[in-house]
Amino acid sequence: MAHYNPGYHDHYVGPEPKSWWTRYVFCQDHKVIGIQYALTALFVGAVGMVLSWGMRLQLGFPGQFSFIDPSRYYQAVTQHGMIMVIYLLTAFLLGTFGNLLIPLMLGARDMAFPFVNMLSYWAYLLSVLVLLASFFVPGGPTGGGWTLYPPQTILKGTPGSDLGIVLMLVSLILFIIGFTMGGLNYVTTVLQLRTKGMTLMRMPLAVWGIFVATILALLAFPALFVGCIMLLLDRLAGSSFFIPTIVQFGQLQPHEGGSPLLFQHLFWYFGHPEVYIVILPAMGVISEIIAVHARKPIFGYPMMVLSILVIGALSFVVWAHHMYTSGMNPYFGFLFAVTTLIVAIPSAVKVFNWVLTLWRGNIHLTTPMLFAIGFLNTFLIGGLTGLFLGNVVLDFPLQDTYFVVAHFHMVMGVAAIVAIFAGIYHWFPKVTGRLMNETLGKIHFWVTFVGTYAIFLPMHYIGLTGVPRRYYDFNNLQFVPESVHSLERFITVVALIVGAAQLLFAYNLVHSIFWGKHSGQNPWRAATLEWVAPTPAPHGNWGPVPPPVVYRWPYDYSVPGEAEDFIPQNRPTLQPQAAGGGGE
Repeated sequence: MAHYNPGYHDHYVGPEPKSWWTRYVFCQDHKVIGIQYALTALFVGAVGMVLSWGMRLQLGFPGQFSFIDPSRYYQAVTQHGMIMVIYLLTAFLLGTFGNLLIPLMLGARDMAFPFVNMLSYWAYLLSVLVLLASFFVPGGPTGGGWTLYPPQTILKGTPGSDLGIVLMLVSLILFIIGFTMGGLNYVTTVLQLRTKGMTLMRMPLAVWGIFVATILALLAFPALFVGCIMLLLDRLAGSSFFIPTIVQFGQLQPHEGGSPLLFQHLFWYFGHPEVYIVILPAMGVISEIIAVHARKPIFGYPMMVLSILVIGALSFVVWAHHMYTSGMNPYFGFLFAVTTLIVAIPSAVKVFNWVLTLWRGNIHLTTPMLFAIGFLNTFLIGGLTGLFLGNVVLDFPLQDTYFVVAHFHMVMGVAAIVAIFAGIYHWFPKVTGRLMNETLGKIHFWVTFVGTYAIFLPMHYIGLTGVPRRYYDFNNLQFVPESVHSLERFITVVALIVGAAQLLFAYNLVHSIFWGKHSGQNPWRAATLEWVAPTPAPHGNWGPVPPPVVYRWPYDYSVPGEAEDFIPQNRPTLQPQAAGGGGE
């Protein structure tokens, strides 16, 4: 039974766990749910990384490994893409950081609906189990490409066209159901459960990023949900939403009249906002870390908030730049090229503000800060190469080459993953009360950072030579120069080394939980509310005392005349009655 604590925005709290099962398994506490998301996402992400090793071994040393045949190669490509984008990046950045940070940073005791929050995680876990089950069914998982384009994915001859594609679609449907429960929770918590004085313009940028990304996801995921249902009906019920009349191997297939382009529109209406669903929380995490570890107020906070809102709005009017080569009207190509260029403006504003926050800051090169600077660098380079692909004329020769692979991995894959690492190293003390080992952390950073550049910068060159992506073997393509084959071997070796560096991170994570140096309550001397709560935070976050009252914005660092170089958000001003006030 829930308990009610009267007071300003002091809301219902989930029941205090009484047993091991309710404390660690069927728990309604947002912090435990955040950790559950983290563990599940990291596990399935490790599966995705191993799949990428298989792909790289084939590309670097074609034909040398008999266990990688064409079917398994395409299955690995498909599952790697889907796992990394949906089940790792989306789940970790929204599921983990959303659960851990929103209530603590806003001074709330828990999410608005703790029970629904718990169901959200279990739906996510079920979706992961269904996805992994596809590896063990006859025919294996689908190998039709991570975009699941019909008719390829459901036609005979495509790996996993029987149960594999069915389980993939069911898994996505479960994921979206789980996310919707969690997303509605986030929005309600942000709008209704902020503590006294926490106005919208006093919210940390991490909460802003997660909040806007959640709204995007609530608007974008339904398109994928509908697409999955319709494709599932095409596969199982004989409908023809996406399948035109097809003759395969001399046999007329039992479909007619469907439109594959309709699925592409549905997929990319979700797919492009998905980039920002992942990147906006990452931007928020990076903003917190840069301000804390540079000991400077974030530069241009109102513009940072406005940029998040503008990026969110524009992300829904650029989806068709993924479909320039689908035969669209040239005028539409011009329209989507313009919107693609416009969306770069608020992103550039954010990069500009991060750089000015660092300018003349008292920069502490801790492990979280190194990863934050790595994000800034990687996001900038990945974003610049995106401008080439947003141009219709340049996109035609570059489409479906390794240039696209390199751009996509830099701007969304690597940038988002280094943001995740930055966040883990930064908030690990809040969750465990211990610090991660700095030496191991810095080795992890440098191998990961230098290694990913060694992997993806050469891919831009490979793409410019015209080498197509997704090919199992391009040794017989006469136009491919020898330098490409040498680079493929080099990239494969580096990818294995970068993968091994993640084992170092895993060791550091586990070792630090039990034997890490005690961190104290606020090791980074940060000003946001989560560091005001006891460490580790108890059930209900603030114990028997009322939640803190907020009097100032979250970035009061190096304020002249102050004894310390930070001022917590709950420290009263000289006239607290004037600075206080309710949420907006």
